[in-house]
Amino acid sequence: MTEVTYEIKEKLGILSESSKGWVKELNIVSWNEREPKYDLREWNPEHTRMGKGITLTKEELLQLKNIIDDLDL
Repeated sequence: MTEVTYEIKEKLGILSESSKGWVKELNIVSWNEREPKYDLREWNPEHTRMGKGITLTKEELLQLKNIIDDLDL
């Protein structure tokens, strides 16, 4: 199985933290030395393990922001 490499370029914010110390974060991450993208997922405290997440381009993140702005929360 091919090893996945990553580099967290910038930590943008924490959404929540579990009782086990894992944090759900929005970061800018480069996966396999590719162009960095916005990334939303859970990380262990050392950032050596991660849960499933999503990556978004800037355009996708802006579209998500527009959708959220339109919600009646």
